[in-house]
Amino acid sequence: MTQPALPSVVRYAGFVAAAQGVVAIVVAVVLVVRGVAGADQHIVNGYGTAAWFAVMGSAVLAAGWALITGRRWGRGIAVFANLLLVPVAWYIVQAHHPVYALALGGVAIAVLALLFSPPAVRWASRADD
Repeated sequence: MTQPALPSVVRYAGFVAAAQGVVAIVVAVVLVVRGVAGADQHIVNGYGTAAWFAVMGSAVLAAGWALITGRRWGRGIAVFANLLLVPVAWYIVQAHHPVYALALGGVAIAVLALLFSPPAVRWASRADD
């Protein structure tokens, strides 16, 4: 028996999630470079923050890869990560940066809309053959 085709909305969400993971890993690299260059570490530990971004970015990148290749386990990680980004976008609005908030919130909501669309839900809820 052949497996049903992967819905395009799942693949699109996977590409966006993978890009989100890459951005988080780039942020981690920037934080490490800043720390090595002598940025003040007294208020916020840039190395610890970099480690957090590296771990989370790697997980979201892996989730994006999983969605692109049709593995259902990536959906949960991608949904969780994007649910966390919605209140972050609200925090950015409160910090008087509405353009950044709109970009971040828009992407997060778009990924959630893709992953909760009817074809994606049908794909995620099918029984293993």
